[in-house]
Amino acid sequence: MTVLEGGRRARTGAPAAPPRRAPGWLSAGLYRPLAEDDERARYWVRHVQTGVLLSEIAGWACLVYTMTTPTPGHRHPVLLALAGAVVVLTPLVLLLPLDRVVRDLREPLLFYAWNVAVTAIVTTAAAFDGGADSPLPVLFFLVLVFMAVAYPPAGVVLTGALMTTAYVLLVDGPLGPQTLLVTTVLATVTLICTLSSANQWAAQDRQVLLLRTQEALATTDPLTGVPNRRVFLDRVGRAVAARDGRSVVCIVDLDGFKGVNDRDGHAAGDAVLRRVAAALGAAVRETDTVARLGGDEFAVLAASPGPADDAALADRVRAAVAGAGAGCGVTASVGLALVGPGDDVAGVLHRADGAMYRAKAAGGDRVGDLAG
Repeated sequence: MTVLEGGRRARTGAPAAPPRRAPGWLSAGLYRPLAEDDERARYWVRHVQTGVLLSEIAGWACLVYTMTTPTPGHRHPVLLALAGAVVVLTPLVLLLPLDRVVRDLREPLLFYAWNVAVTAIVTTAAAFDGGADSPLPVLFFLVLVFMAVAYPPAGVVLTGALMTTAYVLLVDGPLGPQTLLVTTVLATVTLICTLSSANQWAAQDRQVLLLRTQEALATTDPLTGVPNRRVFLDRVGRAVAARDGRSVVCIVDLDGFKGVNDRDGHAAGDAVLRRVAAALGAAVRETDTVARLGGDEFAVLAASPGPADDAALADRVRAAVAGAGAGCGVTASVGLALVGPGDDVAGVLHRADGAMYRAKAAGGDRVGDLAG
């Protein structure tokens, strides 16, 4: 997820870029994460569990078919071994840490490998059961439909192409009407399943985009793009609760801002606020937080190793605002407070506010005495 801190973009928890061994569109389609939130992860875990159940049913059905049906593969040891392997080995998938697997950018390959293995097993079994005349390739349709409800479209296309090719390879001689019919139907089902998968993933992408937009609206100041008061208070709360590290809070109140609004209009005032937010973001590290508390008041939360760093940070903040407001007479009164052991959020902000008001009473464009 992308969050805005200090007017700059910082990546938090972003997955690594997918390997680029395949063309860009194919790589993006195959390596896209299957689940990025708890609800989607639970959906995929249920999907895997359903796949295991279907594989078990298919395995047992093939065992019964091989044992009871008078075909070229009747009680053939290879067919019995393949069906038995499916019945015995498929449940081992449930031993994997599925909740973590479905969130990993590379793990779709595990599920593609599963489908490649299914294709190989069905093709091999059909080859021992009369080739293209065997009914076993009907299992290809089951796999494609199963993929359509969860897999990305690129994976469905490639798997369908693999299965169609595998079926054609089962034909000993020239393609006859029956083979052409099955091949055409298999290709058509692949297309239908791909369209279904594309629609399903498009709906999922729209839902994710909507949720992220709502989250951004709830946590970001719409004018300046920096975190809002709610986010800042939450992060100060985390700093208070943290047992290691040292943090300080700067309250930044603009001097002369009302004059900009009165003289040049609110559009000019909004432009000043955006410049100030950007300047504050440039004055701190990406790991620090710049937020707009409301009106012409900003705040900074930063890690600070010692008192000398506190003073340097506060002066950088003051200078940044002075630079951003140089053309319109806007400066900043900065109040500084240390986040100490046993503090609460209200206490920290109260001390920083007090220091800021002392700076403003002394004429502005300065840092108030360190409180805390």
